[in-house]
Amino acid sequence: MPAAAAPIISSVQKLVLYETRARYFLVGSNHAETKYRVLKIDRTEPKDLVIIDDRHVYTQQEVRELLGRLDLGNRTKMGQKGSSGLFRAVSAFGVVGFVRFLEGYYIVLITKRRKMADIGGHAVYKIEDTNMIYIPNDSVRISHPDEARYLRIFQNVDLSSNFYFSYSYDLSHSLQYNLTVLRMPLEMLKSETTQTRQESFDIFEDEGLITQGGNGVFGISSEPYMKYVWNGELLDIIKNTVHRDWLLYIIHGFCGQSKLLIYGRPVYVTLIARRSSKFAGTRFLKRGANCEGDVANEVETEQMLCDASVMSFTAGSYSSYVQVRGSVPLYWSQDISTMMPKPPITLDQADPFAHVAALHFDQMLQRFGSPIIVLNLVKEREKRKHERILSEELVAAVTYLNQFLPPEHTIIYIPWDMAKYTKSKLCNVLDRLNVIAESVVKKTGFFVNRPDSYCSILRPDEKWNELGGCVIPTGRLQTGVLRTNCVDCLDRTNTAQFMVGKCALAYQLYSLGLIDKPNLQFDTDAVRLFEELYEDHGDTLSLQYGGSQLVHRVKTYRKIAPWTQHSKDIMQTLSRYYSNAFSDADRQDSINLFLGVFHPTEGKPHLWELPTDFYLHHKNTMRLLPTRRSYTYWWTPEVIKHLPLPYDEVICAANLKKLVVKKFHKYEEEIDIHNEFFRPYELSSFDDTFCLAMTSSARDFMPKTVGIDPSPFTVRKPDETGKSVLGNKSNREEAVLQRKTAASAPPPPSEEAVSSSSEDDSGTDREEEGSVSQRSTPVKMTDLGDSAKVTENVVQPMKEVYGINLSDGLSEEDLSIYLRFVQLGQSQHKQDKSSQQFCSRCPDGVIKFVIMRKSADVT
Repeated sequence: MPAAAAPIISSVQKLVLYETRARYFLVGSNHAETKYRVLKIDRTEPKDLVIIDDRHVYTQQEVRELLGRLDLGNRTKMGQKGSSGLFRAVSAFGVVGFVRFLEGYYIVLITKRRKMADIGGHAVYKIEDTNMIYIPNDSVRISHPDEARYLRIFQNVDLSSNFYFSYSYDLSHSLQYNLTVLRMPLEMLKSETTQTRQESFDIFEDEGLITQGGNGVFGISSEPYMKYVWNGELLDIIKNTVHRDWLLYIIHGFCGQSKLLIYGRPVYVTLIARRSSKFAGTRFLKRGANCEGDVANEVETEQMLCDASVMSFTAGSYSSYVQVRGSVPLYWSQDISTMMPKPPITLDQADPFAHVAALHFDQMLQRFGSPIIVLNLVKEREKRKHERILSEELVAAVTYLNQFLPPEHTIIYIPWDMAKYTKSKLCNVLDRLNVIAESVVKKTGFFVNRPDSYCSILRPDEKWNELGGCVIPTGRLQTGVLRTNCVDCLDRTNTAQFMVGKCALAYQLYSLGLIDKPNLQFDTDAVRLFEELYEDHGDTLSLQYGGSQLVHRVKTYRKIAPWTQHSKDIMQTLSRYYSNAFSDADRQDSINLFLGVFHPTEGKPHLWELPTDFYLHHKNTMRLLPTRRSYTYWWTPEVIKHLPLPYDEVICAANLKKLVVKKFHKYEEEIDIHNEFFRPYELSSFDDTFCLAMTSSARDFMPKTVGIDPSPFTVRKPDETGKSVLGNKSNREEAVLQRKTAASAPPPPSEEAVSSSSEDDSGTDREEEGSVSQRSTPVKMTDLGDSAKVTENVVQPMKEVYGINLSDGLSEEDLSIYLRFVQLGQSQHKQDKSSQQFCSRCPDGVIKFVIMRKSADVT
C-alpha cells in the first residue's frame, strides 16, 4: 500500500503577544492548544529587527512554566505580586509581517478573522481587523518627523478589505496544482523526506517514526507563488530565521462560496480571485505592462466545484477551471491631467520585437501550459482612433511571437468588438459569447480529480468527446488558459468571464455525474447562484482597481435590467471618475509602500516628493539588464519541452526543491484534517456552523411554493423564484460602498482575539466561533398575507414534535442533564467577562423558574 499524502496544517493558528521592557514574546499554538512555539523579539535595538526562534515545540504545561518564570524574572521587586513583569499585549490569529520606515520596526498582527470558504475541510479566512505594534522601547526610540506620515500612508491599504489566508491550503496556487502535488509518486516523496531531514533544523521533526515501521503519512507543503502573495516583502526579513509555521501568506482579491443543493446532495461552488502583487495599482495610474512582463490589473479567477458529502482530497470529487484577466501587455498609458472622462491612449515605447509581450506570455506558458487564448474585447471601429490603437499593436505582437512557436502551441487570438454588438438590436451579445465560451473550454479542458463516470461512458455526449485538456488515469487536467481583456478589464471582461465560467460549470457538473448533458440554461437556480457569485466578484475587483462597482452587469447585456438600473449606472460612472481623479494617487502611494516597491531611506527623496513611480516599477530604467533575451527564441527552453502541460506542475528537480515533505504519525495533528475541521474538543453550535449559514440554492433561490420541481436546473419564471430575476440589489450595493467589499449582506459576527488578563496563562485565548458566511442571505418564507395560513399548517403540538409537553415541567434527571450543559456553556465562554457574568446568572434563574412552575402545577 503506497503511503498517502496530505497538506501540512500550520501549528501556529492562535497567538498571544506578551510584553516586557526589554522583549516581546510571541506565543503561538495550534487550534487544539496542544503544541506551542515561542518567538523572542528584542526591543532594545532602535532600528534593527532581532528575532530568536528556538524551534522547540512546547506543551501547554511547559509554556505556562516558561511564562511564569519570565513574569517572575521581570518584576521590579522580587516577591512583589502586585507588580507583574510580563504583560499580555494583544491576542491574534496570525502575523502579516514586519515593516520599517525611518525609525524602528513594526509588527502587523491579524486580530479578527471570518471564515469565508471550506475547500475539502481546509478553511479559508478573511482578515477583518489588524493591529500594528511598534517594537522598540520608548527609551531607545529615535524619533523622525516623517515617520507618522509614512505610517498613515501604509495604513491606507485596508487589510480588512478582501485579504484572505488559510492555515493549510495554499491559496496562491490553483486546486489543480495543489492536488497534483499530493499525487506525487511514493519514490519521490521518500527521497524528498530524506533531504528534508538532512537540511532541517528541527530536531523533533521525525522523532518516533522509525518505531512505527514506516506506517506514516507524508505531509506536503509547497512554496507559494509569490506573484499572488501580498505580504511577501513584509515576511522576507524573517523568512530564513523562523520556522515555516510562522509564515502566513495572504492573497488579495475575492473569495465567495455558495451551496448548490441537488435533491439534498450538497455541492459547493467556490470562486477565488487572486490579484497580482506585481505592477499593482489603480486604474489610470497602472496601464499596460512593466519591463518584466507583469501587467496591470492581472487577476487569476478560479471556480471550484466539490461534492461536499465527502470531505477528503483523496476520496472526494473536485473540479476547477481557471481564467485570467489583465491589461493589454504593451507599453501604454493614459494621461489623466487633462481631467477627461476618457483620456487619450498613448504608446509610451516602441516595441517592434514584442519584448514585453514575450515575457508576459512566457510566464503564462510556464504556469498554465498551452494553448494560451487571448480574447480581446476592445473596440475595433471608431470615428476617432482610441481603443483601436491597442488592438492593432496587440495583433502585431501576437503575430510576431507566433511565427517562432511550434504550430501546435501557438497563441490563439480572438478579437471581438463587444461594445459594437451591444449597441446592435439584431445581435445577442450573450449568444455570441456562448459560442466563444464553448470553443475555449473545448480547447483548454478543465481539471477534475476522478475518471469519467460510468454513466458518461455508457451514454457519452458528443461535446464530451471533443473536450481538450489532458486525460490522465486519475481524471483530467486543464492545459492552457483563457486570457480576457478590454481597456479597463472590468465590465466587459467580467461578463465574458461569467459566460465562459457558466459553460465550464456545465462540464464540471457533467463530469461529476450530476447532470445528464453539459449544458446549463439561464433562469435556473444554479445559474442565478453562479451569476450572483460572479457579480460579487466583479464588484469587488472593480472597487479595488477602478474605485466603483460594475457599471454594466450580466443583466445589462441580457437587456432585462430594470429601468432604475440606468440611474445607478450613472452614479457608478461618476463615482469611478471621482475616485480616479482625486483619490487614486494616494492609493497608489499606499500600494507602493505596502508591497515594498518603495523603501524609505534617510537622505533620499520621500515617496510624496517623487514626480512619478515609473522608475520604481520599471527596473531597467535604473540599471542595465545583465542579459538580453533572444528576439526569436523568446520562451524558456524547459517550458517548451513539457507543453501542453504547465512546467510548474511537472515533476522535475527544480520543482521538487519548492516542496517541503515530512513523514508524520498516522494521527498527527499536522495532517489530520478531520480533527481540524470538526474540532471534537470544542462545544459547537448549529447557529455558528458555516455550512448552514452560506448562501444556498434551495433556501435563497428555489421557490417556496409547494409542488414546484426542486431541481436547481429547472428554468423558473421571474415570479416563481425565491429571489427576483430583476432583483433590487440596492441594499447590497450600499453595503459594498460602505465597506469597500463585495458582500451581499451586512457582515455577521467575526472571530476576534480578545485580550484579557483574567484568561489562562497557557499563551492563547479561546475564540468566539462566529464564523458565518459573509454572503449569507436572510430567508423570506412567504408573503404577509399567507402568514396566518402557514402558521396554522406548520405549527404542531409539542407532544407530537418533541415527545414531551414542555409546559408540564422537567424531571430531576432532566434538570441534572440541563445543569451539566449549562456548566459546559460556562466553561466555553469563560474568557468573555460579560458573557461569563451572564452565564453565571442565567442558569439559576431559569432553574428556579422551572421548579416554581412545577410546584405550582402540583398545588
